[in-house]
Amino acid sequence: MPRRAFVVSDSSWPRRPVGTEVELAFSTLRRCRISRVRVKTELLDWAIERAGLAADALSNRFPRLEEWLNEESQPTFRQLENFARATHAPIGYFFLPEPPTENIPIPDLRTIRNLEIKQPSPDLLDTIYAMQRRQAWLREDRMECEAEPLDFVGSASQADNPEDIGREMRRMVGLTDGWAADVRTWQEAVGELRRVIEDLNVMAVINGVVGNNTHRKLSVGEFRGFALSDDYAPLVFVNGADAKSAQMFTLAHELAHIWLGESALTNVGLTVRSSLDIEAWCDKAAAEFLVPAQSLKTIWRDVRRMQSPFEAIARRFKVSPIVAGRRAMDLRLVGRETFFEFYDTYIAREHGRRAGAGGGDFYNNQNTRVGELFATHAIRAAKEGRLSFKEAYDLTDLRGGAFQQYAARLGVSLP
Repeated sequence: MPRRAFVVSDSSWPRRPVGTEVELAFSTLRRCRISRVRVKTELLDWAIERAGLAADALSNRFPRLEEWLNEESQPTFRQLENFARATHAPIGYFFLPEPPTENIPIPDLRTIRNLEIKQPSPDLLDTIYAMQRRQAWLREDRMECEAEPLDFVGSASQADNPEDIGREMRRMVGLTDGWAADVRTWQEAVGELRRVIEDLNVMAVINGVVGNNTHRKLSVGEFRGFALSDDYAPLVFVNGADAKSAQMFTLAHELAHIWLGESALTNVGLTVRSSLDIEAWCDKAAAEFLVPAQSLKTIWRDVRRMQSPFEAIARRFKVSPIVAGRRAMDLRLVGRETFFEFYDTYIAREHGRRAGAGGGDFYNNQNTRVGELFATHAIRAAKEGRLSFKEAYDLTDLRGGAFQQYAARLGVSLP
């Protein structure tokens, strides 16, 4: 018997907070092809501000925007659709009586000097919703295939010693203590770590843009990663705009959240001690996972007298020098004054440098943007008729020939 369709459009699970009456009004307008649409000024202003744009920047594309804002004229339905795409706002929002309050759909554990983070960007929200849709489909697929739940998800608690959990995580993924020293580059190390995490049936996604849209770059200042915990389809997401060495720590940190069975949006960095107990716990687990205390103490005798000992540790373990220095401080190999003197110098030296998110082979990029684990499941489901090709395109953010080519790269032949 054919499997029921899994709809992945904007109105699919998880639903955005648009009421049923708004969805009905929206579908009626589209069906009846109403020529002009009355939209409240405050909703247009909200969309512009939400997207981080200025009205002047949109004027060339929408010459009558000022008239719309002054309620001197109304946009056509097609113009409103284009405006919604330009501001990355779901079109249904423009039929609400007032601008919506958008809440991040997972626990927000980001802190910057203990201050609350501002309104989330549409890029962040769209990324979280896209990953939730992938997770929902894979969870359903695995359950229908009678897969067993993953016993390590939620197997730890904050009452456990985080260093013990870090060692258990490393044992589960099959990494030996000296694995990173044998890898030539940070990029190769990130790729290997992502691969072994996916071998645990945890989706590991690294992307610096929204989907494949290189015009919508994710901000490292807004977030570094998030975890979506689930017994059947856990997912960790790392902001690919961050430095490769920083991505290593974020991967491990988000994996620790999976071990706790807790979804979270984070802005990890290990620069100062987190004010949140759960984040401090995940930091410690991640630090032991990547830089085992015993290994660091063993090599410290060789690197302590070097001109740049933290950089030497960073190269060996493929982490950032900040993580290396902080780990040395936490293990009391150096004092706080030594670490923070290095930290200030390092930040000043690196100020203004940004890691790129693009470049490289398009199909190789899909290994991180989609991930072999999820892509292989979705492609095979489409091939077997358990998922329509349109739904597979939407879930993977790949279309037609690109979908076919990537399937071939993964060794799946499609008709």
